[in-house]
Parts: sequence; structure tokens; C-alpha cells
Amino acid sequence: MRAYYEKRAAEYDDWWLGAGRFEERERPGWYEDMSALIDMVLALTPARTLDLACGTGFLTRHLPGEVSGVDQSPSMIEIAAARRKDGAFEVGDALAPRPGFERIFSSHFYGHLDADQREAFLALPRDELVIVDSALRPESVAEDWQERVLDDGSTHSVYKRWFTAAGLLDEIGGGEVLHDGPWFVAVRSSIPRF
Repeated sequence: MRAYYEKRAAEYDDWWLGAGRFEERERPGWYEDMSALIDMVLALTPARTLDLACGTGFLTRHLPGEVSGVDQSPSMIEIAAARRKDGAFEVGDALAPRPGFERIFSSHFYGHLDADQREAFLALPRDELVIVDSALRPESVAEDWQERVLDDGSTHSVYKRWFTAAGLLDEIGGGEVLHDGPWFVAVRSSIPRF
């Protein structure tokens, strides 16, 4: 999946914005749910935040406080750093412990992790954890390997999970639901890990 996300960097925001290959998709309520999700991110209390697998920084740019981001893709980091000039961005392993942050934020990363990776993710040092991911739609499965096609015609197998807000909250050990929409869910755990 590393090669896939590096190659996808230039077209990644098409998914958020309904452009390119996503222009023809029927996604009723998508833009309203995305706007509500952004409002939720903006309403977070300012904190020293580390955005794990920050991608292009689509949501990172809305995080209040002192923000750092890490992603394994140099191209994603380049886009994120241009978007959030006051942030600190680095290429690296999102599952490597980086102490010193009050909040770990992650958007659409947790749903790609296998069981061992999820355990490592949840053990990372932090005071607060905020996870944003894809909502489980009535017509979809909760877990799948998808064949994804990029604009250059290349195909890539990608592991993906979708969540109900309650299910995701239960999986991370409790906390609170921050957003429960038709396309996106967001949860917060305030159980410190040191």
C-alpha cells in the first residue's frame, strides 16, 4: 500500500472533492457530512497535535493548536507542508512512538491497519486520541480488500475497514463520539497512554 499512496498523492484530494474518478459517483449528503466533519475538527480544543498518516493535510490544515504531521509518502508530506505552513511535517513510520504530543489525530488510517498494527497504534503515547474514518454504509461490508485504480491506470490492492461510530469507540476502549455521519465517523479517547 506504500507505493499506492505515494502514487496517489497528486490525485488524493479528488476523493474528498468529488473530482476526477470520483466525479461520477453518487454520494448523497457527502459534502454536507464533510463540512460537518471539518466543523468538528475546527471545534477541537487547541493542543500539541500529531497527525499520523496525515496524507495531503486535507483535515490537518483545520486542526487547532501546534500541529505536526507524519506520513510514509514524501509526496503527501510535500502537499501537507504547503497547506499548513506553520506545521512541522516529516516522512516516517506513523506507528513509531513520538512522545511529547497531547493529542494524536488520525484520519482514514486506522481503517487500513491489521490487528497487530491496530494494537501498536492504540499503544502510542498520548493524552488524547481522535480517529476519523469511513462510516459503515448500509449497502457495504465492514472489511474488504479493494482493487483500486489510479489515474495512470495502475491497480492496487488495499485493505479497508468501515465503522459505526459506536463500534469504533468500543474498539478503542471507550470515550466519546465526536461525529456520526452517513460518510464519516469520528471518536475520541481521553485515556492517557505513556
